[in-house]
Amino acid sequence: MSERKVALVTGASGGIGGACALELARQGFDIGVHYHRNAENAQAIVAEIQALGAQAWPLLFDAADPEQTEKTIRQFVKERQRLDALVATAGVVVNQMMALTSIEELDTLWAVNLRGAFWAAKVASKAMLRRRWGRVVFVGSIVGQHGNAGQSAYAASKGGLIGLAKSMARELAPRHVTVNVVAPGLVETNVLKDLTEQQTHAILQQVPLGRMGQPEDVAAAVAFLCSEAAGYITGAVLNVDGGLGT
Repeated sequence: MSERKVALVTGASGGIGGACALELARQGFDIGVHYHRNAENAQAIVAEIQALGAQAWPLLFDAADPEQTEKTIRQFVKERQRLDALVATAGVVVNQMMALTSIEELDTLWAVNLRGAFWAAKVASKAMLRRRWGRVVFVGSIVGQHGNAGQSAYAASKGGLIGLAKSMARELAPRHVTVNVVAPGLVETNVLKDLTEQQTHAILQQVPLGRMGQPEDVAAAVAFLCSEAAGYITGAVLNVDGGLGT
């Protein structure tokens, strides 16, 4: 049985997920690196983690598919004989006014952002409950609290993570498993590629710190909530937004 703690990061081939995986490795975790389509990025993250002296394993599954999710996580726990932390960053973005949102877009957001996170946490937390210690961190969004025109469906999917985390926190607390949400604001990742320069500038004017966040800013908050030091924090939402939601 591994002496090091083991974490699973969903969406680890993305900017925020990859940064979380690397920071957790620096903090003493071995990492399950989940990806769905971007195998090249996932393998690069695995290599970076290994270069840090930690172990890493690529995990392929579709976060929108509960059967794939459950089968893969169960097998991962069986092989590693433990799972101490789940960081759920896997997500999709649909920027669309509510009146123009299709049922297909709504279903995709629900399946990945909310149902996918729910199912991963349901399966992963069973291993934590057995060990009477664990950390679950959902990566949400500031729009899940404050909304944003043109992102009604996306905001609903991310807002749902808050209710999920607060309910799970109450259910799992007796076994010392904490559940929290980190809510990024404007973070410099590929998710922003659809924004025009004017849109980005307009948003930055609303950010008190006057800059976009970096994936590493989010990863630092996630790593703290996965640490021993955060043992008395559960059901919380930690905004990493430069003051945007203030």
